[in-house]
Amino acid sequence: MTHRDNVGPVCSLKFVTLLVALIPELLFPGAGVQLQDNGYDGLLVAINPQVSEDQNLIPNIKEMITEASFYLFNATKRRVFFRNIKILIPATWKSNNYSKVKQELYEKANVIVTDWYGAHGDDPYTLQYRGCGKEGKYIQFTSNFLLNDDLTAGYGPRGKVFVHEWAHLRWGVFDEYNSEKPFYINGQNQIKVTRCSSDITGIFVCEKGPCPQENCIISKLFKEGCMFIYNSTQNATASIMFMQSLSSVVEFCNTRTHNQEAPNLQNQMCSLRSAWDVITDSSDFTHSFPVNGTGPPPPPVFSLIQAGDKVVCLVLDVSSKMAEADRLLRLQQAAEFYLMQIVEIHTFVGIVSFNSKGEIRAQLHQINSDDDRKLLVSHLPTTVSAEAQTSICSGLKKGFEVVEKLNGKAYGSVMILVTSGVDEHIGNCLLTVLSSGSTIHSIALGSSVVENLEELSHHTGGLKFFVPDKSNSNSMIDAFSRITSGTGDIFQQRFQLESMGENVKPHHQLKNTVTVDNSVGNDTTFLVTWQTSGPPKITLVDPNGRKYYTSDFITNPALRTACLYIPGTAEPGLWTYTLNNTHHSLQVLRVTVTSRASKAAMAPVTVEAFVEKDSTQFPHPVMIYANVRKGMYPILNATVTATIEPETADPVVLKLFDNGAAFLCIYAGADIIKNDGIYSRYFFSFAVNGRYSLKVHVSHSSSISGLAHSVPGSHAMYVPGYIANGNIQMNAPRKSVGRSEEEQKWGVSRMSSGGSFSVRGVPADPYPDVFPPCKIIDLEAVKVEEEVTLSWTAPGEDYDQGQANSYEIRMSKSLQNIQDDFNNAILVNTSKLNPQQAGTKEIFTFSPKLFTNGPDRQPDGERQESHRIYVAIRAIDKNSLRSAVSNIAQVSLFIAPNSAPVLARDHLILTGVLTALSSIGIICLTIVITHRTLNMKKRADKKENGTKLI
Repeated sequence: MTHRDNVGPVCSLKFVTLLVALIPELLFPGAGVQLQDNGYDGLLVAINPQVSEDQNLIPNIKEMITEASFYLFNATKRRVFFRNIKILIPATWKSNNYSKVKQELYEKANVIVTDWYGAHGDDPYTLQYRGCGKEGKYIQFTSNFLLNDDLTAGYGPRGKVFVHEWAHLRWGVFDEYNSEKPFYINGQNQIKVTRCSSDITGIFVCEKGPCPQENCIISKLFKEGCMFIYNSTQNATASIMFMQSLSSVVEFCNTRTHNQEAPNLQNQMCSLRSAWDVITDSSDFTHSFPVNGTGPPPPPVFSLIQAGDKVVCLVLDVSSKMAEADRLLRLQQAAEFYLMQIVEIHTFVGIVSFNSKGEIRAQLHQINSDDDRKLLVSHLPTTVSAEAQTSICSGLKKGFEVVEKLNGKAYGSVMILVTSGVDEHIGNCLLTVLSSGSTIHSIALGSSVVENLEELSHHTGGLKFFVPDKSNSNSMIDAFSRITSGTGDIFQQRFQLESMGENVKPHHQLKNTVTVDNSVGNDTTFLVTWQTSGPPKITLVDPNGRKYYTSDFITNPALRTACLYIPGTAEPGLWTYTLNNTHHSLQVLRVTVTSRASKAAMAPVTVEAFVEKDSTQFPHPVMIYANVRKGMYPILNATVTATIEPETADPVVLKLFDNGAAFLCIYAGADIIKNDGIYSRYFFSFAVNGRYSLKVHVSHSSSISGLAHSVPGSHAMYVPGYIANGNIQMNAPRKSVGRSEEEQKWGVSRMSSGGSFSVRGVPADPYPDVFPPCKIIDLEAVKVEEEVTLSWTAPGEDYDQGQANSYEIRMSKSLQNIQDDFNNAILVNTSKLNPQQAGTKEIFTFSPKLFTNGPDRQPDGERQESHRIYVAIRAIDKNSLRSAVSNIAQVSLFIAPNSAPVLARDHLILTGVLTALSSIGIICLTIVITHRTLNMKKRADKKENGTKLI
């Protein structure tokens, strides 16, 4: 990327930032939820278009968040509350004088309301894909959860549930219960139920009522029909992340109340830190202070907004720069495909071109038929101007002029801005863009585009794309294919099944297969584009063997495109395409395949590709994510590859994983939860400075199990029942939603653009090793007889790639010691431990007897826990770069000979009562037997005496 004087745009951006800080009304979608004067502004709740209209849903959402605001204010010691909330009403609902949408989109919502059900029905759910203290992606509620008051018996008041999920989303804390490990053995060799705090009480319940825990636990597993039921009346006030449903629970677990021994996700992900400790470390708390006084916070203010007509304007650069590297041709091909296939029916579309001035090429025209689409295609620019100068602001102003003719304002409209030019005055129209209410999607072509172009998209919540000047790149069509209406209606959306481009030699061919699964198939389109001369010889074979040829395609010689529309629903299975280059010169051939959902009753497989940050400074890596789902359910065991294209260097192909290879590098989160459908990987192979384009390809074989049976992640606990006044009161079982096995019959193929990101500060090759191994976050410790066995996922030599050189394992009898002073904890001998390839499961066993008597300095005043040790690990690469210290694992060492675990306090009373009853029974039985024996003896004596008398 060439370096230019950007003083003007930078100053403008700083000025905009200052204005937003001074005038909260100027908050833009790119800013997300903002905390100002202890109140959260900009929270967006969006209702999915598939949710049926219900007059009670909006009032219940308002009531939930209002209740949550007061509850949150008190739980955070008068620190934060909800001030301004927007509720996005689907366009499918009747209009009711709602305010018009500006730049709000369903895809950008913090909270979504859907009718998608997970395996556990109406569980509120937060998608957390990063590490401890990191924000999540969204909270999801089902409409039934919000409408069915009977569910509050199991989940608790909706406002408290919202706070539980908000803590997941905003502050990156995790659940303190564990359905898979409902109990554990503590440091005093007692069986304890997994909970936080430990002061929450209850009893074990068998099929016929209360029972001692030894009747419930067999070989460390719950006996079928057994469960632990909590008392409805408690004295404990924590914790919201454990059981928000209890009326006494009004705060998060803190250092005093936190149960560090519980085997829950909070302890694993946050190295045994309490939820309150993590929350108070967040920027929300470091930059705010408690509200003075004793009064409650002001109630939230709600705005109801609804999208109107869909309005799109193409703002296209026609300066002389567009003549380079076939930019205009590739723009024409992509824009034609967008107008003919991608943009939804009934959308109003206009077209503007610009160089130093803007020009209106087509006023708004509503798409109601293919003829309307063709008419718009005819207005696309066909030539470039001789003028090299570009004025992006002039083009945007003409775009606003076009869209404002419909309703007088640009609210809710979309601008697709495509440019390859240099414009140092782009900052001059930032305020106009912000106040317009329009969303700007930007597509940068080549390496000379102004550096601050993406700020327009960032400030308006738009997408950002980069198209490199590589003839075989399909990035332009990928970018246009990614731009949807953003309404959340996946049944109207087009999905890319294939995107391929190659330089094909004379008389050679490009041949490949693409899978059409049965969740898609409607409006299936095969698009072929080429660079020079005439079209290739095309052969397409469907799963039944039917063949389509070049003559079956609709060819546009001027734009060098050929398109085939499959009528009805495309046959599911493998489609094979072959493109033969019949010319005597090298030919660039590209293929794009798209389709829509096949039926409303079956959710299609979706892929969302994105990056952690839009820009980074060397040597900080970029985290690449791909969220692969079918409705709510994750797609497992897929092959997911990311292709990253820099401005000038060769593309890099990177395989993404969802295998629980849990790492956490020092700069960003990684794949932390296995089988959650989010595939991820670090990218740090930076070849040059500048922009990088990202696209992700997903494939899945029909022979491999793919659809998850449950939705992993963060859920509010549903309580099966309570003990109230000594009586067991069970709640209704959670609704379980099954899946049809037919849905897994075919494989899956998907492609999605992940937009672009930029990198700065890359030194010239060769640069020194500055990439340490990732932090391990899945360390576990288990006592096996007299030894301790550790297990974890191997990190790499560089972050999550390659093979580390060695491990450093240390242990301590003090949690504080190993947390605060890892270097001085007891070192475990790992001379025989050789690291394996990144992503491999590591296992290491050692005897703690060799270390537990060694010098292990205890912090002043800390009581030593003699039956428990704490272990942590870090990886070291060949250049002695060290990872961050891992999560802290713990294990109980002491078990008295020939003894079983001691009963925990909660069950001693019950066990004592049962023991006493048994003892009384034995005593009574003994008395009866003794009495009967004496009577029999007396009768025998009398009989003997009588005989003697005779």
